[in-house]
Amino acid sequence: MIQFTSRDDAMLEWLGVVRVAEMDAIRYAMAGLSGADKPVHVRKAQNWVARLEALGMVGRGRPSHRDTSIIWPTAKAVGRQPLSLLGQTIRHECAVAAVSARYLLRGYTWRQDRKPSGMFDHEADGVAIKGDVIELVEVELTPKAISRYKLICDSHSSRLLHEGVSRVVYPSTADAARTVNKQADRYLFRTDRPRLVAFAAFDKNGKWVARDEALWVGAQVPNEFAVAAELDGLEILEGSTR
Repeated sequence: MIQFTSRDDAMLEWLGVVRVAEMDAIRYAMAGLSGADKPVHVRKAQNWVARLEALGMVGRGRPSHRDTSIIWPTAKAVGRQPLSLLGQTIRHECAVAAVSARYLLRGYTWRQDRKPSGMFDHEADGVAIKGDVIELVEVELTPKAISRYKLICDSHSSRLLHEGVSRVVYPSTADAARTVNKQADRYLFRTDRPRLVAFAAFDKNGKWVARDEALWVGAQVPNEFAVAAELDGLEILEGSTR
């Protein structure tokens, strides 16, 4: 009989939020949800995927445009169909999962961002929370149209001011990081600018290539015993779709 554990449940809940992940992210997430301080061995992650695949809880495949396998939660596990492996967003979704899993390893929880409240509001790729620290996370693999950045920066400024957001973090490709930093210099208030961090974390294929420490440069040290007072504005959407 194949045993189902509480960590399995937590992993499926996380996969339900990020939707797809590569083995690298699985290694980090498994460790983070177990309270470990370093990623589990590749073999252990592979064994976990094989066991949950045997239970019909995860699927695994290797799209022709990817050089690694992709893991996703099945409809049996989360009640909805997975993303199409032929879709254009798979590279981005896997990159988001890679960042999310690194936050889990640091003891953060990961949530989907709330829906935009209007045309001038912006939805981040995810929200990382630990104690009184709330970080909006945007994965930028290709630069957006320049005309979009003013509205996005205005939204970030508003949330930094009114929603208790500690930082806005952009793990990006090198080209995208340069664009984000340039537009943030242009549109963010001087007092807000240090709280938006964009850095080169991914190669052009969406593979994490940075040192993990880069994610924490300038991060606020969480008070883990504090309760984030602004969570009412961050609709908790565990396992929901975007």
